[in-house]
Amino acid sequence: MRYFEDFQPGEVIETGSYVVPREEIIAFAHQFDPQPFHVDEEAARRSMFGGIIASGWHTASISHRLFVEGLLRTSSSMGSPGLDELRWLLPVRPGDALSVRVEVLSVTPSRSKPDRGAVKFRMEVRNQKGEVVMTEVATGLFARRQPAAS
Repeated sequence: MRYFEDFQPGEVIETGSYVVPREEIIAFAHQFDPQPFHVDEEAARRSMFGGIIASGWHTASISHRLFVEGLLRTSSSMGSPGLDELRWLLPVRPGDALSVRVEVLSVTPSRSKPDRGAVKFRMEVRNQKGEVVMTEVATGLFARRQPAAS
């Protein structure tokens, strides 16, 4: 179990990978982002992308799943107050294998709640070629092993 005190600025965590199936791209987009280049093969071919691509929200969801499996599941995570930045840099295509590189940017003990602290992360989502397809800067709240003395 990782607690707030176990995170250090500059630390890097690598996750496993996930291969994105064409059927999942289309199903996700039909439900949440039904733009033609996500759901219609012919329209996608005619688009600037030249074929079906994943919704950015699908990419973000996959990256979060990898983040949970690679770190949060075995931590004292208490959720997140939000993210500061989300950038989609390259399209994700059917068959791409995504992985996440997470860097700890800062650790800040809570001044008002001594049982927790905030960890700021920068995440890079990469495809099988090592290309960065998405970046995110977000903060997570983590319980402390022992609350700080007041």
